[in-house]
Amino acid sequence: MTSIARSVSFRAFSAIRSSYRVTVQMPRLDRRTFSGSTRVSVIKFTKDHEWIQHDPSVSDIATVGITAYAAHALGDAVFVELPNLDTEVAAGDPFGAVESVKSASDIMSPVSGIVVETNQKLADKPSLINKSPEKDGWILKIKVSDASELDGLMEASEYEAYVKK
Repeated sequence: MTSIARSVSFRAFSAIRSSYRVTVQMPRLDRRTFSGSTRVSVIKFTKDHEWIQHDPSVSDIATVGITAYAAHALGDAVFVELPNLDTEVAAGDPFGAVESVKSASDIMSPVSGIVVETNQKLADKPSLINKSPEKDGWILKIKVSDASELDGLMEASEYEAYVKK
């Protein structure tokens, strides 16, 4: 299997770019001022079209999924392979796969860590990947081992420019 980024041919990529308006969910800034603190949750993106949402001020758990761009490129998802709980993953390594009517693609981990939760709704309803890839279609929650790995990932504006290339 290939990564999501590699599974879309150049010709298909060009067709997607011309017919699909790139919309990237901007980082959700959830600001609360309880007891004088401010909480900020940011979404980062990989070149393999995965996203990760992490708020280090709250916990070391992050949520991971594929981007709307990747979901559109893959087509209708028919199966999502989820990792087992307590699986240790390294940044850049595959942890699962999405099979669609067009292809099957590995999902790469944006950071190193241990899988603490998977979205079991995807087992019964893989179409959530297409309908809500950056919300209800999240894939897993990971206990981040090294938060500095997030620094190498793209901000929303960088990702948007990346997919427009």
